[in-house]
Amino acid sequence: MSASRRTFLKSSAVFAVGMSGLRQFVAAGEPLANSNGNRFGRIVADPHNILSLPTGFSYRVISHAGDQMDDGLVVPDKPDGMATFAGPNGLTLLVRNHEIEPRQAGPFGWGAELLNKVDTDLLYDLGEEGKPCNGGTTTVVYDTRNQRVIRQYLSLAGTIRNCAGGPTPRGTWITCEEACDTVGKNKVDDGPEIYCQQNHGYNFEVPATADIRLAPAIPLRDMGRFRHEAVAEDPHTGIVYQTEDLDDGLIYRFLPHRPGDLAAGGKLQALALVHLSSADTRNWNGETTITPGLRHAVRWIDLDNVESPDDDLRLRGFDAGAARFARGEGMWYSEGEIYFACTNGGSTELGQIWKYTPSHSEGMPGEVSDRGMLELFVEPNDSNLVANADNLTSAPWGDLIVCEDRDGQEIRLVGVTPEGGCYTFAHNHVHTEFSGATFSPDGTTLFVNLQHKGMTLAITGPWPRNA
Repeated sequence: MSASRRTFLKSSAVFAVGMSGLRQFVAAGEPLANSNGNRFGRIVADPHNILSLPTGFSYRVISHAGDQMDDGLVVPDKPDGMATFAGPNGLTLLVRNHEIEPRQAGPFGWGAELLNKVDTDLLYDLGEEGKPCNGGTTTVVYDTRNQRVIRQYLSLAGTIRNCAGGPTPRGTWITCEEACDTVGKNKVDDGPEIYCQQNHGYNFEVPATADIRLAPAIPLRDMGRFRHEAVAEDPHTGIVYQTEDLDDGLIYRFLPHRPGDLAAGGKLQALALVHLSSADTRNWNGETTITPGLRHAVRWIDLDNVESPDDDLRLRGFDAGAARFARGEGMWYSEGEIYFACTNGGSTELGQIWKYTPSHSEGMPGEVSDRGMLELFVEPNDSNLVANADNLTSAPWGDLIVCEDRDGQEIRLVGVTPEGGCYTFAHNHVHTEFSGATFSPDGTTLFVNLQHKGMTLAITGPWPRNA
């Protein structure tokens, strides 16, 4: 077994133990606040008006959009989903998405004057002449013992709106395009038109390495072309689960032909409930289709034409019986379970957090009689608890750490206990969403982004004793 796979399994197993054993942990004397409290005590105002944290915790800004990187390029704007990997000599490898358009601040400078510093054959889409697609990933090599950056560099380029993704047990990061731009001119919201030489809406795999290296941008086509958000790979089966960031999105499952080799292709499927075809799980308009805490047997529907140019996978899947979700966003694997957030779910559209427990026969014929189970884990419908959950990650002591993506004066990082209780861990004062929360492999450091300020932060402090 590779070192990266052992680390992946160990970290997920720690989370699973925490989720099952937190009651004993609390009984041993560790304080646990009620919902809307804080298990870490009082939050102290930050004199720099960036990030307020509980007593004893501190942060440092380790990277900022516009900084020069060690490959001669610049840190792109809008950092988003991230994951960490164990590097050489105890270092941490932090792979970071950038959710940007071709005309936004990318790694090559405002006028793409630095484009000659890379092998453009490795980019996915060069766009218009002199205006390449600027999305992609950067990698930060970080020393948690001394809390300092060793180096950072561009690790994937030429994509669009790399939102979230997920780590694999192979020591790679799957980065996801939240886009369905097509070859030619594309109108982006209220902004200027952009020109693409390639179709977008794919996942790409990025190796985590301490060496400065730009990975070839190879689309994982069989994983589907849609507005991807995040993925979670089950290391025991090699099956990859995916979210879709649309109000009427689906949850997908990818069965690779060769587990661990996603580029070799596979089968794409959509999640459906056994007892209710074309279920609407959003609980909108006063209709509670799904009750929190109840488990629902799942079936999976085969999808065809998965690279459709019409961005209609979710529509065809729903018509075939797949369940509809309200903006599937962050997704994370723990031993035996998949957690994911739906940002606009719930009767007040303040978000939901779901838990999927795969079958013991997941992806095999035996799952017909041994179904995977879906549970609505949290639907608070109360902005004082959590509002518009986005990226999420597992904490070493057994909670989820959830990034909020909402309007407001104090946007928060929220902890969610195994019992479904919510507490505020931190809030920022710069009026931007949190993104990319992830812990270092040694459990000492929580990395997170302040997206629209272009900041990546490292948080340290007195984490719980069983971290």
